[in-house]
Amino acid sequence: MKHLRLAILAVPVFMATAALAQNQVATLRNTAPLDQEGEATQIPGIVNTDIRQVRNYPDQPPLIPHKTDNYQVDLNSNKCLTCHSRTAVEVSQAPMISVTHFMNREGQTLGAVSPRRYFCTQCHVVQTNARPLVENEFVDVDKVIDYVKAQQGGAD
Repeated sequence: MKHLRLAILAVPVFMATAALAQNQVATLRNTAPLDQEGEATQIPGIVNTDIRQVRNYPDQPPLIPHKTDNYQVDLNSNKCLTCHSRTAVEVSQAPMISVTHFMNREGQTLGAVSPRRYFCTQCHVVQTNARPLVENEFVDVDKVIDYVKAQQGGAD
């Protein structure tokens, strides 16, 4: 009986939530109805500046600041290592991959890139000039620290 009352009370809340969410969900369909094919949006361009992007939080994998079209990264080949390997950076002037990529799960340093860090695009992505689907209120850690310091300074 108690569960029945709870279920009866939950139905109007669920219906109101579903109706409200239906008006706020961002989609790639824009305004096209489900039974019609919508206008295709243009594929965003890749930022190809070769300028390092600022990281927003500690341990964020760096973004790739150049195009990676037709880069082969598979079991037999890794095009990224052509420029970013320990032996290639002197000639390419590209940043060397992190020393953490030479460590196994136990923290032991290896002579070559660890197999679990070999497939670069699992963590690293190219930056695009795409418009966000939803509003983003992300604040990076430096702004949070500055805010906390300002609040502490004002309390004295």
